[in-house]
Amino acid sequence: MLRELSIRNLAVIESTVIHFNKGFHVLTGETGAGKSILIDALGLVIGARGAADMIRHGCDRAEIEAIFDLPPSHPVWGKLSQYGINGNNEELLVIRRELSIQGKSVSRINGQMVNLTILREVGEHLVNLHGQHEHQSLLKPEQHLQWLDIYAGTPLMEKKSQYRQIFRRYQQVRVKLRDLEENARQNIQMLDLYKFQIEEIQSANLKSGEDESLVEEKRKLTHAERRMDYASEAYSLLYNGGGLDSISRAIHKLEEIQAYDPAELDPLLEQLRSAFYQAEDAVFQLRNYRDQIDSNPDQLEQIEERLNLIHTLKRKYGETIPDIIHYHQKIMHEVDKLENRDEHLGRLREEEMTLQHKAVELAILLSDLRRHAAGRLSEAVEAELRQLHMERTIFRIELNQHREGEQAFRLSPQGIDDAVFMISPNPGEPLKPLNKIASGGEMSRIMLALKAIFAQLDQVPVLIFDEVDTGVSGRAAQAIAEKMSDLSRQCQVFSITHLPQVACMADHHYEIKKQVANERTATSVTPLQQSSRIEELARMLGGVEVTEKTRHHAQEMLDLADRQKGA
Repeated sequence: MLRELSIRNLAVIESTVIHFNKGFHVLTGETGAGKSILIDALGLVIGARGAADMIRHGCDRAEIEAIFDLPPSHPVWGKLSQYGINGNNEELLVIRRELSIQGKSVSRINGQMVNLTILREVGEHLVNLHGQHEHQSLLKPEQHLQWLDIYAGTPLMEKKSQYRQIFRRYQQVRVKLRDLEENARQNIQMLDLYKFQIEEIQSANLKSGEDESLVEEKRKLTHAERRMDYASEAYSLLYNGGGLDSISRAIHKLEEIQAYDPAELDPLLEQLRSAFYQAEDAVFQLRNYRDQIDSNPDQLEQIEERLNLIHTLKRKYGETIPDIIHYHQKIMHEVDKLENRDEHLGRLREEEMTLQHKAVELAILLSDLRRHAAGRLSEAVEAELRQLHMERTIFRIELNQHREGEQAFRLSPQGIDDAVFMISPNPGEPLKPLNKIASGGEMSRIMLALKAIFAQLDQVPVLIFDEVDTGVSGRAAQAIAEKMSDLSRQCQVFSITHLPQVACMADHHYEIKKQVANERTATSVTPLQQSSRIEELARMLGGVEVTEKTRHHAQEMLDLADRQKGA
């Protein structure tokens, strides 16, 4: 469950910390008071995109922090472990999101920084947010199959994953086949081009690292004369300039007086002798270096020609010699494919048939699993609708298989099925697609029925309804309120509502109010106790003027709600 939500500098909320409990929570307030900002805050916590214009005017950042209390068996702990995020299933889970005025976003889970993708994946296990716009998914038949597959559960999802792997390979093989079959003239032209490129690369006989060696050799040859002059001068200074001879004479002079002061002269003589031997060795090495310097203009020209060739090949086929070699191997494979086109076509056609056969087998199995699940889901939806005062409504899921002609199935990424939610809200009326006949009130209740069913499957601990009861009144509104209250026994339920029938059924009631102080607008969130709940319900019932009658009516609604929940 969601234990605490802390919001700072988000839209018109300056700073608020809200504590929550188990059960059914409602948030009420005047239109424009800022109720949707709380939903936006929770959306940010679970990975919704943020923007700089969400930050309170005059502030440089917004901060949202949510604290969740989850059972050790909850799947979110496994997800955190998968990404290497610190998480102890015996402690609380803390998610923090910061938005900066520069448009940057920083997200942390238990203090560890994560990206938005990870935050969304974790958020899917924590909060299920249902707003008015989600009704649109019920109006789109392409979404119906997804609902059905989720309901069918792990056996279907495992087969669906296998099917998608086979279908993806099947599509890839079909693309290769089409390329080979449809591009015959272009293939001939490409074959000639590839052969020319292969000959050009092979004749160069490239070796990895060759260009670096040539550049180094070119640098040496280019400066050969300068190297010769300076090496000769250095040799002369050391050998002919008296360098070695001077050290040798110094050693001889010190040896003449060594016996008179051995303590001082022995170490000094050792240093000079060592210096003499090292200098002598350096002179011989310098002479060898000078003698091997070769200013070969013919070799330099050959190196430059070789480097120009490599540069030309790099410009055509890759930035480095390994890239060129890799490209050569690639076009060798393409040449083999084009020269042996018929053989490749035969192999591809055989592979296509094999993959198609496997895909059809899996798709038929998926279709069978869906038909069983469709029957169960239809019964479950009708059972929920009976509790929502749609007792005589018939709900069915129509599955249609794609076919090409009378025999062959037409495969799609989802298999061979389309699913359409069908409804007959009144006795004697035929079943028709949901998006053709359902009213707004019926859509709200059907969506709530589905949410009630799926809440038992997905283990999401927080379920949020953002004004989904809009356009509903009377018995339907009461039924929706009772269903939300029932749902709150399985998970923590939040509802933003304008209906007193819904608000009175809550276990916890929060008032959202906009206030102006020092010419700044700020929204506050206040938990309501019994007396203040009566005032808020009376406002919802009576509008501008709250009377003793509306207060009495509000008290009566609360009493009836308590008895209903007790029952």
